[in-house]
Amino acid sequence: MKIKDIVNRDIVTLTNCEHEPIHIPGSIQPHGFLLGLTADWKIDFVTANTEVFTGLSYTQIIGKDFSEVFGNAAQKNIEEYFLRDESQFVLPIETELLENKYQLTIHKSNDIYVLEAEPQFCEKEKLPDVYSQTIQFVAHMNNTRSLQELCAFVADGIQQVTGYDRVMIYRFDEDYNGEVFAENCREDLEPFLGLHYPHTDIPPQARELYLKNQLRLIVDLDYDPVPVFTTDDQDNKNLDLSLSILRSTSPIHVQYLKNMGVGATLTISLIHKDRLWGLIACHHYSAKNISPEIRLAAKLQGQFITSQIDLRQSTEEYQVARRTSLALEKLTGLDLPLGHEQFQTLVDSPYLLRLCNAAGVSISVGGVIYKNGITPDEDEIKNIVTAITNHTKEQTFTTKKLSGDFPQLNHHTDVAGVIFHALGSDDHIIWYRPQTISEIKWAGDPAKAIIKDSKGLHPRNSFNVWKQIVKNQSSTWLQPEINSAANYAHALHKQIIMLMLREEEEKYRSQSLVLKETNSELENINWISTHDLQEPLRKIQMIISKLLTEIDDVPAASVLESLQRVSKSANRMQILLEDILKYTRIKYTKDALQKINMNFIMESTLDEMKDVISENNVVIECESLPEIHGINFLMKQLFSNLLQNSIKYASAERDLVIKVTASQEPEINIYSNNVYCYWITFSDNGIGFDQQYADSIFKIFTRLHNQDEYKGSGVGLALCKKIMQTCGGNIRAEGKVGEGAAITVYFPCDPEDSLF
Repeated sequence: MKIKDIVNRDIVTLTNCEHEPIHIPGSIQPHGFLLGLTADWKIDFVTANTEVFTGLSYTQIIGKDFSEVFGNAAQKNIEEYFLRDESQFVLPIETELLENKYQLTIHKSNDIYVLEAEPQFCEKEKLPDVYSQTIQFVAHMNNTRSLQELCAFVADGIQQVTGYDRVMIYRFDEDYNGEVFAENCREDLEPFLGLHYPHTDIPPQARELYLKNQLRLIVDLDYDPVPVFTTDDQDNKNLDLSLSILRSTSPIHVQYLKNMGVGATLTISLIHKDRLWGLIACHHYSAKNISPEIRLAAKLQGQFITSQIDLRQSTEEYQVARRTSLALEKLTGLDLPLGHEQFQTLVDSPYLLRLCNAAGVSISVGGVIYKNGITPDEDEIKNIVTAITNHTKEQTFTTKKLSGDFPQLNHHTDVAGVIFHALGSDDHIIWYRPQTISEIKWAGDPAKAIIKDSKGLHPRNSFNVWKQIVKNQSSTWLQPEINSAANYAHALHKQIIMLMLREEEEKYRSQSLVLKETNSELENINWISTHDLQEPLRKIQMIISKLLTEIDDVPAASVLESLQRVSKSANRMQILLEDILKYTRIKYTKDALQKINMNFIMESTLDEMKDVISENNVVIECESLPEIHGINFLMKQLFSNLLQNSIKYASAERDLVIKVTASQEPEINIYSNNVYCYWITFSDNGIGFDQQYADSIFKIFTRLHNQDEYKGSGVGLALCKKIMQTCGGNIRAEGKVGEGAAITVYFPCDPEDSLF
């Protein structure tokens, strides 16, 4: 049978020390020995020091049945222990192995039962004192008023029970940097209270083990690791010692403690809400071991801390919560005006700052920013909002170090902390806090936690106080402050919605009145103008008719042709005016819309514009157009204006080509969020335009070029937009400078269609 040790001999470097596999060291501390048993009681793992404790070498033990080596009585004793509490082995079991008494700590590692044997302690006479001290501790625990007082009380109690030279309660921040939160030590020792330690002192894999195994003991830092042996029956065979009491320690951590002058340690995990909240770190300046009973008593006192964290923190935050609740009540009870002036009144209220103990606040509603207190200027506020909204899709964001989260911001130097709440659309509210310059005392330079020199990799050996000045960071926002801000932001959002609805109602009411008056006025003006124009047109026709009757006296054939064209034009003008009169009297109702074949409209328009088209060498490519619901003469005006617009802005470098394309497929227009069933596009290869002017070109009298370059009044496209609005449609333009433009008109679905 081949036997091999499983000692992990991987070289630890600066690049991999944070991933050192400390849970599988393949060795233990020498104050006990370890056996690894399979489910059928075969000894599959054994440490090299069994001969020291049992008189049998590991080669005599490995691979054999447990009862064959240690006897049936010992196996039966352990089996009864399994039956008593198989799910969790908390208390050690006292048993006799080869005529020597041991205390066995048992746990399961994957499929292996791990037995760790330590010689039985002879400190039973101290147990009554331990129990008495623990009972007294519980009785006086409730007399402490704060979490820090409780931690100091626990440090004193554990120091009395265990006898360690120094007991520290070590608390982590959100980044796992540690602070000595409470301490009890020998009078001749330099206190560490208030010192900070960088997160690199306890790397992630060590913190993971502290979550799994809540008690860690190093009896003598000068120990020589004892290797674990196993049968060589598979590749990469190993034993996870995460839950082990005897597990050997990382050589880097051993050297770190030696550099501090420490000889032995006891570490107890403080776990709160499934997170490593802190540690109870016990240091002794010589070798020291304690019995399992005393270990358990110390662990119990640590659990008293974790059980009280919520209660003590809640007590400390109660006054904050009471003040913020009072401010929220005052704010919601304010009698504010109904207009936008309410927001200035609101930000001027001291209760808005007291709500979350902020130094400044800003509210943005409808593009207007109202602010009070210590705040950035308006441009910086907009930059902050942009950075936050680009960073997260959430409606809220809280930070105490704005420059750390968004280094690209050239933010206000006095502002470091913010609570941001979106209020719909582009509206928001932000509370601000200034930076709090503070001094942190580190136990050594945190940047030199691990050092590499000519001798290799080792932890720092200097723990002299290293001071750091922290800037650009505000005090921490407490949970009651965050909650109050969220509650009021929700109420403010509702208030803004109500204001918007009221304003929209007023706007529509006002627009309705204006529209009614405008329609009435237009009807009167159109009626008068068309009535007055009919009389001179009739006179023109009479004169032309008379001239035609005397044509024999006027032999010029050209005069006859001209008069005929004048007559034809006059008739067409009369028809147009009659159509306008009919249209204005219909008052833009759906009854005005008729089914129109747009191919006929195009043919008629091209016929009227044939001279202009010919003179400018325009090529027009038109595909089949749909039937739509519209107004006949308005469609002619629409097509005429769109064609004239393309001709007006033709490029001098090439012949103008106008393409007219169409579709009858229903689509949702992304610009208006409406469904349209038909669209027609007029695209050309003219001079084009910059897309940023795609909306402004439809405004009346808007021109992108001066009068000397291109003639026109700026009414054409505005009229096209008005025509499409009248027909319930839409119009959009797309352009590229030097390449051309495309204008698309969208028509609504047939009244009888039921797409919704």
